[in-house]
Amino acid sequence: MNQIEQNGSQYYKRIIVALVLGWVAIWIYRTILTPIYPQIQSSLGDVSNAEIGLIASVYFFAYTGMQIPAGILVDKFGQKNVLIPAFIGFAIGAVVLGTASSLPQVYLGSLISGIATGSYYGSAYSLSAKHVPKDKKTFANAIINSGSAVGMIIGLVGSSVLVGGLNVEWNWMLYGTALIILGVTFVFYKNIKSDKKAAPVENTENAEATSADVVTNPQSEVSLFSAKHITVYFTYFAVCYGYYMIVTWLPSFLVAEKGFAQSDVGYVSALVAVAGIPGALIFARLIDKRQQDRLKYILLLLLVSAVMIGLTVYSPSPWVLYLALIIYGLMGKLAIDPVLITYVSDSVPEQKTAKALGLFNFFGMASSVVAPWLTGYIGDVTGSQVLAFYIGSVLLLAAAVFFFFVIYLRSGKETPAH
Repeated sequence: MNQIEQNGSQYYKRIIVALVLGWVAIWIYRTILTPIYPQIQSSLGDVSNAEIGLIASVYFFAYTGMQIPAGILVDKFGQKNVLIPAFIGFAIGAVVLGTASSLPQVYLGSLISGIATGSYYGSAYSLSAKHVPKDKKTFANAIINSGSAVGMIIGLVGSSVLVGGLNVEWNWMLYGTALIILGVTFVFYKNIKSDKKAAPVENTENAEATSADVVTNPQSEVSLFSAKHITVYFTYFAVCYGYYMIVTWLPSFLVAEKGFAQSDVGYVSALVAVAGIPGALIFARLIDKRQQDRLKYILLLLLVSAVMIGLTVYSPSPWVLYLALIIYGLMGKLAIDPVLITYVSDSVPEQKTAKALGLFNFFGMASSVVAPWLTGYIGDVTGSQVLAFYIGSVLLLAAAVFFFFVIYLRSGKETPAH
């Protein structure tokens, strides 16, 4: 039994490492282009900001559209059998984009990559929900999520230095990313077991945690479209809207409206990701220890995020801007994500976890389709992206209000699923 427990413990740790690397690869791809939009515009001809914003929107449209089908595929074939082909396709998409000489080919590469990575979310967090012990779930999800911050830092700083500073052709960034993706695919192959092979080595601690974490009443048909779940979906929509607006357009916003040099914007934008790693880990550890207070923490994080996005636009000096970005990183999406993921997985039976997470991410990521294009469009029409940033702030405030009335005030009338 001790050997079984040890094998199970080592397995969930290997899963965490592999999933961190998966997010690193995905977020290198997602952010590597944003600091160098001017170079891409120059190489592709005279294209508008809205057309450039569509690069990210096409990717996220495909990514979002794959969430529900991916949940079905994972249920049928297992996480490993979905992840490996998907990441091979992801590498192909990066190469297609890297070889692009026209805007339609750029969109095609983004489309392929979005479809391929659309399977990742449900696969990753259903693996963690199944194999990670209960008292480590939120912290483990925060560690996994931190891979996105690491990838964001590498993508933003790497492309700013190599392309903006050293004049490396932007296409080479995509070829390097494709190699990283293939390396991560090999890690998946070596470290993630099929469901049939993984079952015998699950540790007893995790088996107990799993049964305690989910809704276990077989007569209870938990609706994935209850008022509570719809509110969580809208909350994640607002969280993602502000974050992907910042990820996509903050570098250009800093250059055009705050007077930053292009070679510096990657470093400034990366403040969000740098601060996000300790912020996510600190809040996750705190919430694992004080699960009875997690709804309060969610409300606090939503309100602070809304204020910091507004302050980013309003900031009268660079130092206020830096402070707003750091606090947003500490208490923004990267801190909110693992709490909401654990909350959603705890609110449904185990057999519905992948579907619930797929729906959760579908509605959240729907904002990532809208935000890049809408922000670019507002900039084209008004000559400024200030209004777009304020929209992100207002959405977070609205999410906090709905969360307070629909979930927080009713939480005392419900028995938590423990």
